Amino acid sequence: MITEISRRNLMMATAAAAALAPFGAFAQGAYPNGQITFVCAFPAGSGADVLVRFFADKFAKVSGQTVIVENKPGAAGNIAAMYTARAKPDGYTIYVHSGTSTAANMSLFKAPPIDVVKELQTTSFINKQAFMFVVAYDSPIKDMKELTRVLKEKGNNASYATAATSGKVLGEIYKQVAGVDPVEVSFKDAKDSLNDLLSGSLDYGVHDPVFCLSQANEKRVRILATGSPIRLKSLPNIPTAKEQGYDIDQLGWWGSFVPKATPKPVVDKINALFNELLAQPDTVAFLAKFGGDVYVGTPDEGQALLAKTVEEWKTYVAMAKIPQN
Repeated sequence: MITEISRRNLMMATAAAAALAPFGAFAQGAYPNGQITFVCAFPAGSGADVLVRFFADKFAKVSGQTVIVENKPGAAGNIAAMYTARAKPDGYTIYVHSGTSTAANMSLFKAPPIDVVKELQTTSFINKQAFMFVVAYDSPIKDMKELTRVLKEKGNNASYATAATSGKVLGEIYKQVAGVDPVEVSFKDAKDSLNDLLSGSLDYGVHDPVFCLSQANEKRVRILATGSPIRLKSLPNIPTAKEQGYDIDQLGWWGSFVPKATPKPVVDKINALFNELLAQPDTVAFLAKFGGDVYVGTPDEGQALLAKTVEEWKTYVAMAKIPQN
């Protein structure tokens, strides 16, 4: 016969077990066990959305769970980052985005809605990629040294196109390293600069790899160099600015992020799942098509790089004289 004291003790033990159940499940590797949401910072149909949906599909296969994509565009990714940071820290809301852009927003905005290092946890790397220097395909300029020579001859009568923050920063670093002073012409989108580049109104452009590779394949532009310190495996035939004599180290990266309070066993499991799908040949081929190399590391390495990138971009934004929003 169960006494009142025994019944009370049993109820307390049951309550304690229920409270500890989630953590026990994490420790036993029960995650994931339910629908997962990938957060995308750009609208459906955008280049970033294509990447996020590719990884959502791959993650669903390696995890055995349904993965949906929620688009949270706006404020240069701040809306999506804040949405993720405020989500339940259980591993079922994962932000897939550029770690470079996520970190840069800490300097690009006067009042960032979150502190990305304190409120987000990097769970994995995805890829590394670099912005590029391009000229019109029929331009006589064949490399960075020829570009520098032409720019020095033209002085401030020379001009170049940018359309993204990373391009602005890379363009400014090159100007300082090379000792040239062309005028920057900023466009809303890289493709908006194409006509001016092809007509000769602009001497060169500093743009993202997706745009540059697609236009190079159509023989509209010629890629002179990447901002990466070493040649990317996916682009073995494209030289770096550094190997052409310009001390430039501007490499971007993508990763996955969850709310900071997410338990470590869950963070580690997400990392393992991403690393599994990143090892698959079709993933490598997909990233290479957009000028990216697979990038694998631990959550601690990812968080350290996020913090480092935040600090680097304080200098970059000041150097490029980018006004804060």
